[in-house]
Amino acid sequence: MNTRQMTLAALVTTASAGAVLAQDTLTVGGYGGSFETLMKELIIPRFEAENDVSITFVPGNSTENLARLQAQKSAQELDVVILDDGPMYQADALGFCAPLEQAPVYDDVYDIAKLGDNSVGIGFVATGFTYNAEWFEREGWEPPKSWEDLKDPKYEQLLSIPPISNTYGLHTLVMMARLSGGGEDNIDPGFEVLADEVAPNVLVFEPSSGKMSELFQSEEIALSIWGSGRTKSLADTGFPAKFAYPEEGAVALMLASCPVVDSDVPDKAQAFVQYLLDPEIQVKIGDAMGAGPVNTTSELPPELAETLPYGEKINDLVAVDWDKINPLRQEWTARWAREVER
Repeated sequence: MNTRQMTLAALVTTASAGAVLAQDTLTVGGYGGSFETLMKELIIPRFEAENDVSITFVPGNSTENLARLQAQKSAQELDVVILDDGPMYQADALGFCAPLEQAPVYDDVYDIAKLGDNSVGIGFVATGFTYNAEWFEREGWEPPKSWEDLKDPKYEQLLSIPPISNTYGLHTLVMMARLSGGGEDNIDPGFEVLADEVAPNVLVFEPSSGKMSELFQSEEIALSIWGSGRTKSLADTGFPAKFAYPEEGAVALMLASCPVVDSDVPDKAQAFVQYLLDPEIQVKIGDAMGAGPVNTTSELPPELAETLPYGEKINDLVAVDWDKINPLRQEWTARWAREVER
């Protein structure tokens, strides 16, 4: 290679390197574990290719990523964040979510998943009953049907409910309050019922999904309040776990997303939130996370449609009022420790 050819080659190499360096980077914060695997293997690559962007994924649970937003308030690292709906309402109230730009895909989203002007649900999880179907059959028990069944003495020391620090436990408190004449505005009846009539049946108030699975597999519990997605994950291991929807309504727990304020790639952030609502992407989220699609045009295969919040089941989901809950949650958590887990 002569000097002129070497110079041209160097210029081409430099230009190529410059093009790579100039590529936008989008930083997304979301759940770890199977969700991180889903994102990196099945969702992110297509978006990167179609949008000429490199995505950095930051794993963490909702509490961790909300804390990350608070810690980086003056200089946000994240461009898009994915949280449970409760923490998402907090993130929005604290000013971390940028307004969603109008896009046709939002016309196909269920109204219950439209959390506001700045955030949107990307998947439905139902809070209801997870039970050991073989155990119930062995005992001749009918599947649980009502939130009131938590009081049934046959479940003494065979029941587990996550604590109030976990969304499933909080949902239980609100539903017991509502069924006893109270609600988010009057939580006293919920605490009374849980402490006096439900807690005696509870073996342990277990926050860890891994340990909850172990309690089922070791047959220490026969029933829990848990999510449809967690139930699917347990059933996928071969364990006879089934999910039952309470007749008064399963509570909607949504995976939610928002573009973060002060992003240096705001257009890409908006596009990624919209991409998560794509009908095909919604099915992938459903398969990997056990979350029903929020896009009304998504079509789940029969084996997923049978158990996930989907189709007509969406109409029966109950929403809680996070705007009322979040300011009181710290107070309720302290009260739970005194009265329920005493």
